[in-house]
Amino acid sequence: MKGARTRSLRRQLLAGILIPLVLIVGFNTWSLYRQALGALHTAYDRTLLASAKSLGDWIDVQGEGDAARLQAAVPSAVLEAFEADLHSRMAYRISTRQGVLLSGYDDLPMWRGEIPMQPPYAALVDFYDSSFRGEPVRMAVLLQPVASTRGRAVAVVQVAETLEIRHALARSILWNTLARQAALIALIAGTVIWVVQRATRPVRQLSHELRDRPEDDLRPIAAPAAPRELQPLIAATNQHMRRHGEMLASQQRFVRDASHQLRTPLAVLKAQVQSARRGDVPPAQALAEIEDTVDRATRLANQMLALAKVAQVRQQAEPVTADFDAVVRDVALDLAPLIAERGLDFELQAEPVVLRAHEWMLRELTRNLLHNAVRHSPRGGLLAIRLAQADGQACLTVSDSGPGIEPALAARLFQPFSAGEGGSGTGLGLAICQEIVQSLGGRVELRMRRQNGRVTGLDAIATLPL
Repeated sequence: MKGARTRSLRRQLLAGILIPLVLIVGFNTWSLYRQALGALHTAYDRTLLASAKSLGDWIDVQGEGDAARLQAAVPSAVLEAFEADLHSRMAYRISTRQGVLLSGYDDLPMWRGEIPMQPPYAALVDFYDSSFRGEPVRMAVLLQPVASTRGRAVAVVQVAETLEIRHALARSILWNTLARQAALIALIAGTVIWVVQRATRPVRQLSHELRDRPEDDLRPIAAPAAPRELQPLIAATNQHMRRHGEMLASQQRFVRDASHQLRTPLAVLKAQVQSARRGDVPPAQALAEIEDTVDRATRLANQMLALAKVAQVRQQAEPVTADFDAVVRDVALDLAPLIAERGLDFELQAEPVVLRAHEWMLRELTRNLLHNAVRHSPRGGLLAIRLAQADGQACLTVSDSGPGIEPALAARLFQPFSAGEGGSGTGLGLAICQEIVQSLGGRVELRMRRQNGRVTGLDAIATLPL
């Protein structure tokens, strides 16, 4: 199609390998990052839990029974040991279950959740994300039972930690992971590019070789070192070039011979016209000679066109089936006036035969064989056509009662423009038969019949696979 872009094999290979690789590595990087972030949360959540338990040690209970009250006296530096660095800040809140503040920051949001059924640690603890004074924080809530000799109660210990240190470590892990994965992708991409370039080198070499060849160079491609996957393509290309070379040679030979053969009747026709105009022969004789020359030239042109059409039909798609016996009968009926004119004793025997072939080919084959037999049979002689099938083959035999031909001449008659003794024909009839039979996978031959050492006629036998 005009304007359509051809797809590059190398680009397809690189895209087919590298795109899935980048997607897999990207997913793997995201998964590693999530795992690292989860590990960071686990590690720092354990620190939050330890800080909450440390705060729980400073809680006491005063009073007895229902009058028991919680008290908390927490030193200001108790959480300094749990702060990772100056970028991480911690805040806490100690309150009763009812939300009464005992110690810590009163603006730290009160916990309203529930303890998980299966806490991550052996304690009544819950972890969640929240915000404190406009900054995101990680919260740990510990329900701390407090008991004394006179009473007991449960305190709610909340510890919040800002996320700077966690985010910084997560970014560090992410960038380190991305750097390693990028190096891995670069290494794999370089290897894939090198392998693809090396694998497609024979294709480029073949293209350069074919491009640099002359137009008339149809020699087979010699590439024994090409990859196994390219060998069928090379074999098919060689086969195509061989057929193309044979077709060009046949066309060149046909054009050369046809130009030579057509030049002769035209020269004869011109000489006859000039002779008639000078009055060398009577007008009736001149017209008869001119008519005979025109008939021969017309017959020659028709057979040349038929020979060219055989090559054209051979290139067509798979032909449909044809009834060979019906074709034989139709051809015999068409040539009946010629047979009757010569007073031949004609016999026709045709069994039902179905072939996978173009009906035109079968008709042209039968017509040429029968026409040759009629021309070479003496007046009142015998002429027979027999069509039979046996062993998966159809056999058409056209028998005349003529003088026959020598075996050395029989093989030459199948070449274009090779006429028999007397030279009355164009020399294309048997050549057309040969082309048709070969295109159908069969063979054709001429056999002389002898009886008591005397030649009684000639058999033209065409054998075709059913």
